[in-house]
Formats: sequence, C-alpha cells, structure tokens
Amino acid sequence: MLHRPMNRLAVTRQLLWTIAVYASLTITVASAADWKFSVRMAPTVRQEPFTGRVYLFFNGRNKDEPRTGPDWFHPEPFVALDVKNWNPAEPLSISPATAGLLSFPQPLEELELKDSRVQAVVRLNPHDRDVGTGPGNGFSAQTAAAPAANAPGIELLVNQIVPETMFKTSDRCQELVVRSELLSAFHGREVLFKAGVQLPASYQSAPERRYPVILVVPGFGGDHYSVASAPPVQEQNERGVEFIRVTLNPTCARGHHVFADSANNGPVGKAFITEFLPQLDKDYRTVAMPTARFLTGHSSGGWSTLWLQTTYPESFGGAWSTAPDSVDFTDFQRVNLYQPNANLFRDEAGNRRPLGRNGETILLWADRFCDMEHVLGYGGQMQSFEAVFSPRGMDGAPLQIWDRRTGAINQEVAETWKRYDIRLRLLLAWPQIAPQLAGKIHVFMGADDTFYLDGATRRLKATLTELGSDAVIEILPGKNHFNLFADGLAGRIRKEMVAAFLKHHQP
Repeated sequence: MLHRPMNRLAVTRQLLWTIAVYASLTITVASAADWKFSVRMAPTVRQEPFTGRVYLFFNGRNKDEPRTGPDWFHPEPFVALDVKNWNPAEPLSISPATAGLLSFPQPLEELELKDSRVQAVVRLNPHDRDVGTGPGNGFSAQTAAAPAANAPGIELLVNQIVPETMFKTSDRCQELVVRSELLSAFHGREVLFKAGVQLPASYQSAPERRYPVILVVPGFGGDHYSVASAPPVQEQNERGVEFIRVTLNPTCARGHHVFADSANNGPVGKAFITEFLPQLDKDYRTVAMPTARFLTGHSSGGWSTLWLQTTYPESFGGAWSTAPDSVDFTDFQRVNLYQPNANLFRDEAGNRRPLGRNGETILLWADRFCDMEHVLGYGGQMQSFEAVFSPRGMDGAPLQIWDRRTGAINQEVAETWKRYDIRLRLLLAWPQIAPQLAGKIHVFMGADDTFYLDGATRRLKATLTELGSDAVIEILPGKNHFNLFADGLAGRIRKEMVAAFLKHHQP
C-alpha cells in the first residue's frame, strides 16, 4: 500500500518521540522510594559478626569521596543503621523500608540523590571519633547512587580499611607517645597520649641548653600530625629565647576531651599532669618548672588551656586562650542552660536558634546541626560537650542534656554541668585561687565570633574585672572565629610568653 511521505519536520518529531519512549523504558532512574542498597564486607576486612553502625554517605557537589563528610557548613546526605550480630558475608539491605534507619537531612525516600555518588562505611573502630576517615574503619568504593528502574539495587562491598595515620619524624620534629596507666585502667584498654614535639633551631648544636615549653592544644577535629610537615619556627625572640613547642592530640572516641577529668572520658587532666608532663621533661631538655611552661589553644583548645590553667594553677606559667568554647553556661552559645524551660533549638519567642554565622548570614541552625550529629553518632562537637560535662548514664553513655527531638534542656543534667562552668568556678573559688593565677590568664575573642562564643567570654571578663583580677581578656572588633589571628595575634602571644619566661629565668 502506498502512503504519502512525511515532511522533514514530521520525521524529526517522530524520531525524537521514539528515542524518548525507548529511553524511558531502559534508563529511567528509579524513584527514591524504590532505591535499595546491599552492603557486604569482604573476608579480608572482617569475618566475625559485627555489632555497631553502618553508613551510606552520599556526595554530589564535590570530588571528595563521600566518606570524608559531612562538612559542617555544607553537609551532604547520609544514612545510618545500627546492626547487631550482622554476618558480614550476608547482604545487609538498606532501603526506605528498613526498620530503624536514620537519615539526614530528610528520610531516605525524600533525599535528592539521582546525581550523587554513594559509599558504604562500617564503624569497626569504636575508639576513634571520625567515621569515614577513622583508622580501622571499613569502606567501599564509591559508585553512582541512583539505580536504573530495572536494576535490583546497588551492591556495595566494604573491602578497604582506613590506614593508621603515621607521624613523619625528622630531626626537627618528633612524636612523643606516652602510655597512660590511669586512662588505660579506666577504659580497660591501652590509652596513649600523643604529641608532636617541634625542637628549636639550636637544640642539636647546644646539647647543654634547656628550653621553655609551649603546649599547644588544637581545636575540635585537630591533632598533632600536621606539625610534622610544618616549617621550622623562626624565633627571633628577645634575648635569644627559644621554645620547645609541643602540639597535643586532644581527640578521643567521644570527640575532644579538653584535658578535663570526666565520668565518660576518664581522668584525662590528672593523667596529663602526672604522667605526660613528667615524661616530656624526662625525654627532652625542658626547663622543667611551671614558670617555663605555657599553654595556648584555639576554640576547644582555648577552653582546654583555660581549664588546665585554672584547675592546676601551680603547674603552668600562663595560658593564652583564643576563641574558647563557652566559659559560662548561662551563655552556652546564647542558651542559658540553667534557666527553667531552656531550649537548645528554640529561643523564648519560639524562633529557631542559630549556631553559626558570618556577619548577618546564618551558617548553621542548632536543630539541624544536632540532627546531623545524631545520625553520625558519638564523637561530634555538641555530643563531645556531653561526654565531658555530663555524668555517665546506666547504659554507659553520657546523660543527654538536650532532648534530641525537641531541644528541651534537662535541668537535672544542667545542674551537674556547673562543675565545668569556668566563670562560675572562678567566682566561687576566687579568694583561694587568685594569688596562684596572678598574671596568668589571657583570653582573646572576636566580637563577632562565628559560633556565638563571645557572649560567654564577655561575662567572664565582667566577672574577673569585678573580682579585681589582672586577667587580660580582649574582645577584638571585627574578628570572628577564623580571622582572629589576621593582625599578628600569634606574634603578640609569643612575645608575651617570652616576657613571662624572662621574669623568672635567664635565657
């Protein structure tokens, strides 16, 4: 049968329609509600049944492996599932229908994942705060997250283990490792203090010379490994004073232990004073006296240095704390923890509480940040505070100070936090402790701190001023958490440490 030929436009339309229909039948991406993931562990990773948390990390915005997240300010989606006695050779199914599945920032079926990559992680090492990059944890290769409509799901084989981080020793920088008998007994396993020791330029050529020490405490997430590749410090100090610089590793399973004794992290402060410092003085040519031992640290490291100086005032010659975490719990990042009906997520008017800012721009919200940490598990910043300040619960975990769903503050737990409220402790003990702290407290805080830490520092400054303290507490205009050192603050701190040393010692 003959027919009239179609014109060129009609042929083109017909062809495009045919291609579209064919594509819809063969490469349509399944809806998120139908997505299924299957996770197994290779026998080279683990053969025994596993009890713990399994994760799927997604990444669609950058080239990093998904397991390196989540980034605080731009977190990618991830899900987590607690398993018990999982046979690693048997496929573990994870889908929107999986009972007990935790998901951030929305339920799995609501996540936008079609252009993402996915990577499975198994938290095999319970003693490290990091998940995707924690040494000893297992992970899979990354693959496209969205299956085709006709695919049964995505299979992920956990066949790699995060290696231990190695310290690169040189003649100018060495790793000091000290086994803590106190902490090992507390945890029932070996616990080590680790630090990077940067030696001064003259250390090798002047074998009879001894040096004052600067103890550096990194902030949350920081460790001592980075100093191994740091360039030598150019001293050029008054009267040729040189320092041994000791960068401490403050990380623990539950986050940052801030060198405070606690019911959950153990007697960290006592162990540091009685075990680590004596070993440091034994292994290196330090001036082994409190007047030649100085503290400095930023953020959680800033809180740590204030805590150590005020708790063990006769062990150190001064603390230079920068942007410390909340030193007054009536202003815990704008929340008065002691106020009845206090809430971490909502203010008195019912508005969402911000947790981070850049000028007038809100970077973090408290409820969203805490939701992220809840799915991630122990070891996050906010839960790290609970691990230090809260009593230990019957289940072996720190008592929760805020309700994970509503943000309501538990006043009974908040009352126990008072023993770690630095401003309150100083206020109550000032008559006894004041002489031992003369000239030793120095705090620097940005007036626009990124995490709203300036309010607590202002209150500390006001209290110490009323008490007649000579503490130096400066609120620096225009500075936030990350640009505090932009105008030479590090050099000023070093000069002040030199001056403090020269008051008591000849170089």
